[in-house]
Amino acid sequence: MEPKWLAWAKQLQAIAQAGLAYSKDVYDLERFEEIRKLSTEIMSEYTGVEQTVIRELFANETGYATPKVDVRAVVFHEGKLLMVQEATDGKWALPGGWGDIGLTPGEVAVKEVQEEAGLVVKASKLLGVLDKKCHPHPPSPYHVYKFFIQCEIVGGEQKTGIETKDIGFYAQEDCPALSIGRITASQIEWLFTEYQRPSAFARFD
Repeated sequence: MEPKWLAWAKQLQAIAQAGLAYSKDVYDLERFEEIRKLSTEIMSEYTGVEQTVIRELFANETGYATPKVDVRAVVFHEGKLLMVQEATDGKWALPGGWGDIGLTPGEVAVKEVQEEAGLVVKASKLLGVLDKKCHPHPPSPYHVYKFFIQCEIVGGEQKTGIETKDIGFYAQEDCPALSIGRITASQIEWLFTEYQRPSAFARFD
């Protein structure tokens, strides 16, 4: 579970963002700007990151605040799970990334596998939609829903992309060091269970 201070900071940011988008009164706009500043100060105090950086990352959006969407492709082959080594931290995750405007979640999953692993896949099943704050990920400035979409290989060949350093298929007991901002050990365990005993229903929490 995410720390209380982070939940409060994100809630304050969401209130401020909506207020700045829809309020007309100049005094209300000033108050909402103060709330946004307070949320930035909280984040800076607990993370040690300068307020200017946090404002660009954490308090730069407009309109009604909604969760971001992270799409992850789940690709099994002969009982092993496709994973990619991230160029940013050298650790491993499922192919995936932020949802793209104009693409369905399934199309994002297909695109990410081809870009990060060189394989052509087709999306076949939604396995789950997980709220990142309910899982043991590191604290995140954004509220994130994670879509896990099962895909089947139909072509292509393994090759790295701009964002990946290596590619491999791994058994559960052989999984490499995880990029836990993207995937956790408990989520890997769930995906192998789903592969061995598929459920009729998508998981959500």
